[in-house]
Amino acid sequence: MPDSARLPDRPVIRQLPPDAVNRIAAGEVVERPAAAVKELVENALDAGATAISVSIEDGGLKRICVEDNGCGMSGADMLMALERHATSKLAPGADGMIDLLNIHTMGFRGEALPSIASVSRMTITSRAAGEDAAEVFIEAGRVEGPKPAAWTGKGETGTRIEVRDLFHATPARLKFMKSDRAETMAVTDAVKRLAMANADVSFSLESNGRSTFRYAAHQPTPEGHLERLGAIMGRDFRENAIAIESERDGVQLSGFAGLPTLNRGNGSYQYLFVNGRPVKDRMLTGVIRAAYQDFLARDRHPMAALFVDCDPELVDVNVHPAKTEVRFRDAGNVRGLIIGSLRHSLAAAGHRASTTVAGYALGRMQSEGESQRDAPLPQPSVWDRSSLFRDSYGSPPPRPQVSPQAYEPAPPTPGMAEGETRYDAPSVRMEADLPQDGATHDFPLGVARAQLHETYIVAQTRDGIVIVDQHAAHERLVYEQMKAQMASDGVKRQALLIPEVVELAEDEATRVLDRAEELAEMGLEIEAFGAGAVCVRATPALFGNMDAASLIKDLADDFAEYEEGLALKERFEDVMGNMACAGGAVRAGRRLNSDEMNALLRQMEATPYSGQCNHGRPTYVELKLADIERLFGRR
Repeated sequence: MPDSARLPDRPVIRQLPPDAVNRIAAGEVVERPAAAVKELVENALDAGATAISVSIEDGGLKRICVEDNGCGMSGADMLMALERHATSKLAPGADGMIDLLNIHTMGFRGEALPSIASVSRMTITSRAAGEDAAEVFIEAGRVEGPKPAAWTGKGETGTRIEVRDLFHATPARLKFMKSDRAETMAVTDAVKRLAMANADVSFSLESNGRSTFRYAAHQPTPEGHLERLGAIMGRDFRENAIAIESERDGVQLSGFAGLPTLNRGNGSYQYLFVNGRPVKDRMLTGVIRAAYQDFLARDRHPMAALFVDCDPELVDVNVHPAKTEVRFRDAGNVRGLIIGSLRHSLAAAGHRASTTVAGYALGRMQSEGESQRDAPLPQPSVWDRSSLFRDSYGSPPPRPQVSPQAYEPAPPTPGMAEGETRYDAPSVRMEADLPQDGATHDFPLGVARAQLHETYIVAQTRDGIVIVDQHAAHERLVYEQMKAQMASDGVKRQALLIPEVVELAEDEATRVLDRAEELAEMGLEIEAFGAGAVCVRATPALFGNMDAASLIKDLADDFAEYEEGLALKERFEDVMGNMACAGGAVRAGRRLNSDEMNALLRQMEATPYSGQCNHGRPTYVELKLADIERLFGRR
C-alpha cells in the first residue's frame, strides 16, 4: 500500500465569515458584562464626555445602557464604527504608517463595538454637533438604520448605547457567568476604577433601577483627586492618605498612599493607573509590599492609588485586547521610582498614625448598643517574627544588647525580677516636676503627665491627650537606629566553611545569578555552579546559622513573581526587629522619670515611621478633647 494512502484527506482552508470573526474577538474583548461596560465607558471618555451614566439589569446580562455628553456621532460614523478595526483614534503619520507605540487614547483597536454587537442586541443613538440625532440597531450582524431619532441626552451632543441580552448569540458563554450579584460587583469595580482616573468627570451607576453611586465632578487638582478617591475608597483613606509626587527619567508618579496603620486584610484597595488607564500588573503587588515591608505584618496590606504618566512610547498597552496589561520599556526605573517615592513620603509623615487608631479605641470604649460614628477598620494582627524565622530558615541568631542613644531606662524596682511587671492598684504615677505651662503643649505628641502601670505614658497636647506604649515606641526607635548604622557601616558577611550548593531550575538559577551584585551588597555571596545550580559562599553575619537553600529558593520565587528580592530584605527586618524588641527596647513594666518619658516623645517626633512598631501595631493613640467630651456625654 503506498504511503499516500495512509494520509488523511487534506483539510480545506476557508475564510471565516465576519459574524464568526466578531464572535471570536468578543471572547477576548468581552468575556463578561463588566468588560463590555469598561469598553463603552472608555469610548465615552475618548469622546470628551464630562458626564457618564451607566445603568445595568441582572448584572448586565439583561441590559446595559451607557450614556454620555461627548462629541457624538453622525449616522455614517455609527455605521463605520461597527466595522472591525475601524477607529477614529489612530491616524497614519507622514510616512503613511500607523504608530502603535504612540497611543494617547483609552481605546484604539476598533474591536469593542462590533464585538459587543455580535453577541447581543445593540441600539446606538447619537447626536453630533450640527447634525440631527440618528439611531442604529444591530443584531447578529444585521444592521438596521441609521434612522432619525429623538435626542433626550445629557447635553446638546452625546451618545447612548443600549445593549440587551448579552451573549444571547453564544449560549455556551452564559454557562460560565457568575451570579447576578458577582457580575454587578465586577461592573461596579470597573466603573469605579475609571472614575478614579477621571476626577473631572461625573459618574453614576444604577443597578436594577436603584442607584449604586453618584460621583460629582471635581476640579483637576490634587485636592479634587483626593476627594474622588475618598468617595470611592472611603473617608478613612481621604483623612489618612499621604500625597505621592515624584519624577525620574521621564516617568512621573502621583497619587496617594495610606499610612501604615491604615491597612486591610487583602490587597483589593491597591490601584495602579498608567497614562490614565487602569491596569492590573503583578509588579504593583511586589512594589507596594517592598515599600511597606518593615511597617506591616505579612497578613496586612496598605491602601494606595498610584498614577504613572510617561511618554506613550515608553509603555506598550497593546499587549492584550482587554488592554488591562502593559509592558514598560524600563520596568526597573518604574519599580524603583514607586518604591523610592513611597518610602520618602512615609518618612516625611514622621510619627503620624492614622485616625482609625483613635476611632478603634473610642469604639471599644463605647457600650455595645451605642451607635458608632465611624466604623473602625480591623487592626493589624501581630505575628511572631522569631517563630517565623525559626520555622523558615533555622534557629534565630543571638540577641545582642542595643543601648538606646537618648537615655537609659530606670532600673527595675528592688525585689522585682528582670522583665517582671508589678501591677499595684492603682498603678498610676504622677510626676511633680512635669512642666505645667501651656506653651509645652505645642509639641505634636505633647508633654508627659503620667505613667500608667509602668507601661503607658499619658501626654497632654493642646487639644487632647496621647497614650504611648513605651515598649512599642522605643522598639521602633532602636530599630531605625540599627538600620541607619547598617546603612553606614555596611553588611558584614560570614564565609561558609563548606559552600552550599543549591539546585534550581535553569531559569530560576539565571534569575538569581543576574542579581548577584545586588545580593552581595546585602551580604549574600553566590556564584554559578554548573547548569541550574547556585553556590552560596557567604551569608550575612547578622543571620547566624540559617538554611541558605530555603532562602535562595524563596529569592528565586520573588524574582519570578515580583522582580524584587523581598525574601532577603524581609529576613533582615525579621532579625533586626527581634533584636530591637528583645535586646534594646524599653520593657513594659519599667518605671521612667519625667525626663525619660519626654525624651521618648521628642525622639518619636524626630524619627520617621515611629507611628507604628516593627510588628505593624500603633505605638500611640491620640484622643481629641472633643472625643473625650463625647464619651462623657458633654457633646
